[in-house]
Amino acid sequence: MAKRDYYDVLGAKRSATSAELKKAFRALALEVHPDKNPGDKAAEERFKEINEAYAVLSDPDKRSAYDRIGHAAFGAPSPGGTHASSAGGHGGPLSEVIEGLWGDLFGKRPKKTAGRDLRYTLEVEFKEAALGTSKQIRFPSRRDCSSCGGTGARSNSGLSPCVSCAGRGEVRVQQGVFTLGKTCPTCEGSGKIVTDPCGACKGAGLIQFEREFTVKIPPGTEDGSVRLVAKEGEPGRHGGPPGDLHVIVRVAPHPLLERQGIHLICEVPISFPQAALGAQVDVPTLEGKVKMRIPSGTQSGRMFRLRGKGIPKGDAGSRGDQHVRVIVETPTNLTPRARRLLEELAEEAGDAVAQVSHPRKKNFLDKVKELFG
Repeated sequence: MAKRDYYDVLGAKRSATSAELKKAFRALALEVHPDKNPGDKAAEERFKEINEAYAVLSDPDKRSAYDRIGHAAFGAPSPGGTHASSAGGHGGPLSEVIEGLWGDLFGKRPKKTAGRDLRYTLEVEFKEAALGTSKQIRFPSRRDCSSCGGTGARSNSGLSPCVSCAGRGEVRVQQGVFTLGKTCPTCEGSGKIVTDPCGACKGAGLIQFEREFTVKIPPGTEDGSVRLVAKEGEPGRHGGPPGDLHVIVRVAPHPLLERQGIHLICEVPISFPQAALGAQVDVPTLEGKVKMRIPSGTQSGRMFRLRGKGIPKGDAGSRGDQHVRVIVETPTNLTPRARRLLEELAEEAGDAVAQVSHPRKKNFLDKVKELFG
């Protein structure tokens, strides 16, 4: 039977890059690997075929020869179905991909273990989140035991070679026609087990301690945002990298201000005389109280804007605005004199006057007349 084109075997174009060929090979190898398809002769033959194709196309010189004259560049195939000249040797591109493939198939773990990520919930005040601050935090963490240097043993004599892997850190596993190396589950790849535990860490190699760290909260930080502090988590084991610190920011609500994006909303109650006659009122802002002028004849619900009193826009230096909604408050529990004065005002503001001095009321009455006559 005529041999199939190697590019067709991998489902790749002749212009495919090395990375694309590698990706195609890995996907096919995982799909048809004999250990995933036990007893399937077709899958076994297909696995041999894609290995042969990739062994040639992953080697620049062999690929160049194959592109020029095809299968004739390598002579007759060996009995195993793979060209004797295309095995690729140990340590070549094919062996690297196969090693990674074994890890995908059989869960081979690296000896180095990355440290755990840590999570910390930091509560800040509304103003602190809006304008930015730095906070000192304290949290429990773990580090290598100083008594044993992280080995978990009282002394060097307290460490013995792992009986499961004979101190190699790996156990050999037979998978079909392959013998694979897998991280030893007993010693987790260290090759040693603790026979005389350290008194300080009880053989764990790690101890608990209280850690301090300064977290910078930039201006404009929102509730629920996460600050990632790289490599500030727990240390790795056996030379592995440290984890990260994730700081979750919770912003306390403000009693008077409400955030909407980069703007702030504030409701300020004013009296009827202030609304009718005009006044100056105190308005709370992030930096403290400011005076705001209320013009005469102000209606309840009117919005005013205080420019640049909102949330900072990152590092740009500019800020949003603060919008102030005034609410005209109806007085309650009137004194007798106050009631008489309001009654006099009501008499003074008769229908004829109301049509002039109360434009919203006049507009309302006109619409009622149009609807109901």
